[in-house]
Amino acid sequence: MTIQQMRRDAEDIFRKAVRAVDPFEAVKRTVLLDGKDLLVSLAKGGVDRINLPEVNRIFLVGGGKATAPMAKAMEQILGQRITKGIVIVKYGFAEPLAYVEVIEAGHPLPDQEGLKGTKRILELLAQAGEKDLIFSLISGGGSALLPCPADDITLEEKQTVTEMLLDCGASIDEMNAVRKHISCSKGGQMARAAFPAKTINLMLSDVVGDNMDVIASGPFVPDASTFKTALDVFRKYGLQGVPSRVEHYLQAGVEGKVPETPKQDDPIFDRVQNIIVGSNMLALEAAETRARELGYNSLILSSMVEGETREVAKVHAAIAKEIVKTGRPVPAPACIISGGETTVTIRGQGLGGRNQEFCLAAAIELKGLSAEVVMLSGGTDGNDGPTDAAGGLVDTDTLKRSEEKGLDSIAFLQNNDAYHFLQQTGDLLITGPTRTNVMDVRLILVK
Repeated sequence: MTIQQMRRDAEDIFRKAVRAVDPFEAVKRTVLLDGKDLLVSLAKGGVDRINLPEVNRIFLVGGGKATAPMAKAMEQILGQRITKGIVIVKYGFAEPLAYVEVIEAGHPLPDQEGLKGTKRILELLAQAGEKDLIFSLISGGGSALLPCPADDITLEEKQTVTEMLLDCGASIDEMNAVRKHISCSKGGQMARAAFPAKTINLMLSDVVGDNMDVIASGPFVPDASTFKTALDVFRKYGLQGVPSRVEHYLQAGVEGKVPETPKQDDPIFDRVQNIIVGSNMLALEAAETRARELGYNSLILSSMVEGETREVAKVHAAIAKEIVKTGRPVPAPACIISGGETTVTIRGQGLGGRNQEFCLAAAIELKGLSAEVVMLSGGTDGNDGPTDAAGGLVDTDTLKRSEEKGLDSIAFLQNNDAYHFLQQTGDLLITGPTRTNVMDVRLILVK
């Protein structure tokens, strides 16, 4: 087996993982039309049987990178029974639908199109009555795509806060705790707007541990965080220059002058079914199956890997070295699989994303290793950071190729410029938008 064959295998395994979390198929697995009844598979087993003749109107709303194909599945199931639908997706992620309007908006920074679309969704939800049925379609990216700043906070101030949180390396849980508490659409507040209608909330999880209140900041889910949680994030990272209106609003919330987001005991959630239809583990399991079919001894390490990208890359490189030296945790030919979502603390002026930075850092760690090792890290959405790449695909010869071109790998890493490094070594992973999003998949292949 050559290193080129291993690279092809790694990309094959990654694409299999992505296909396993196709949002269209995920919805079709969960919702089924049986004559006049709509059957919805519930999270804890069992089925919610909805008699459609007893339903007045059906509204469909949503936000996230994967919501267009999710809405397409719902159109195939319900067709003209859908009274009205609005979903918001990232620019470039739209597709034509018959009964649902698809709005493109900004991600990861919210923009005016997202704000206008979110206000229209809230207005639609406010029209719903007790005999109406709402389907909510939520996926990763929904936090940015469903912006509606609270009180007198401006969209520009929300953009500033989002950018600060992205740059300081805050986790998705921390980011969303803040975003929920400076918004009137997140943290269960769409459930409040939709009450007393019945809501079926279908979610494609892009968060570690599949915490439902964190996925897209949980617009229809009870919020476990508080105003104090949000303020503590600013203090933890020592953020300076937070817009004064944001700080004053959060402080007012801590002091009880602003109502908290809806919590678990709020009766509005008696009318909501929250269901995860796809997750990172599902993708990892598909990767494991494909790797075994290709002849690799395979092991899923974890779907909950977090932390600073460079440090995570060092750990994964150490696992590769351990396999080479001792055959543990599995002997070669080996495929170690991990998921989750790491963070990058921005220090330089370069271009890239967490998956590309992972690959550059891993390539540096693999330098001088005599065995053949391939490492891949890719975002299942096909977009890593503000680039056209899903991530990277490096091997034990990557540093050799870079040195032949006169590239200083350490300098590129320090400048957070993994994209231009991997572009020149031929190690970018480019898939185009996949229209799904369940965090990242990382692979270690050892011959």
